[in-house]
Amino acid sequence: MNASFFQDKRIAVTGACGTVGSELVRQMLEVYRPAELVCLDNNESELFFMEQQFSMHQQASFFLADVRDADKMAKVFRDIDIVFNLAAYKHVVLCERSPLEAVQTNINGVRNVIDAAQRCNVGRVIFTSSDKAVNPTNVMGTSKLMGERLMTAANSTMRAGHNTIFTSTRFGNVLGSRGSVIPIFQKQIEKGGPVTLTDDRMTRFIMSIEEAVRLVIDSAIIACGGEVFVTKMPVIRIKDLAQAMISVLAPTFGYDPADIQIAMIGAKPGEKLYEELMSDEEVGRTVELDKYFAVLPAFRSMYRQINYSYENLISDKVDKTYHSANEEPLSVDALVTFLRSNGLLRKGTFPGHPDQRYWP
Repeated sequence: MNASFFQDKRIAVTGACGTVGSELVRQMLEVYRPAELVCLDNNESELFFMEQQFSMHQQASFFLADVRDADKMAKVFRDIDIVFNLAAYKHVVLCERSPLEAVQTNINGVRNVIDAAQRCNVGRVIFTSSDKAVNPTNVMGTSKLMGERLMTAANSTMRAGHNTIFTSTRFGNVLGSRGSVIPIFQKQIEKGGPVTLTDDRMTRFIMSIEEAVRLVIDSAIIACGGEVFVTKMPVIRIKDLAQAMISVLAPTFGYDPADIQIAMIGAKPGEKLYEELMSDEEVGRTVELDKYFAVLPAFRSMYRQINYSYENLISDKVDKTYHSANEEPLSVDALVTFLRSNGLLRKGTFPGHPDQRYWP
């Protein structure tokens, strides 16, 4: 994608200190170099460290802010061209235990971002969603689905003369992010095992942090408005991931891979055997691009005509749902190559990360 697209833009990032947010900030400052980058988060310590890390970039500014605060969003979005809304609660069990908190951030927070963007005539707003928004079985997934629906509705109800583009991106598993399975497996291998699996039949889509950020950035460039972009991703068996990591990492910690056991501990409540990134209903309104699928709005714009045309269009029809049980998984050797190329098989990569997979 053309880096020059961002060079004269003023950009705001909510949730700037998260796994994907911090990588987006890094790429924006080191690769894309916008005219201004406003980094927002409610995590004081991490925001402080981020400001120190990027202190040489004069176009970057860092503010304590929460998407729950509508007035604050309206103030920081003045003269902003693009908003990347990455602020969210993402842990399923915590959202299930505190559902109203999830609503406040993942739904009301999205509403506040939309309202502020409309008031300030922001050019584009990109919302980051989750595979768990497809046929959701929990509060977190349902809240992310509602965030998508709010973005699409905001785009369809935008009156003529107002030109804000609202769009969403839908992720699979971002490998290496805090709380994801790779840091936990590594810590378990470091202790000599066992490596804990919930169900050895499970398959998942995977992407690196860099790929997740590429999806967010590309979406900002190619969005027409109201659609949901889904990245084409490789599929893995979770059991193969455990075996790949044991084979490579066990010797680095002084163990024979054959001595590291894999223990089955049972699936979480509501956990799916396969991962869905597109529902049956969405297939009929999805087009295929070279790197992505674009799920077009079910309800088109009420007040303005939108031409959904994309470069690198492969097909204007998709004939099957995009979920991990429909795709051929990577071999163990290919998975090792993927992990190595993304720096996920280095000893000591995740200092201080817990080694347990606990849920009530």
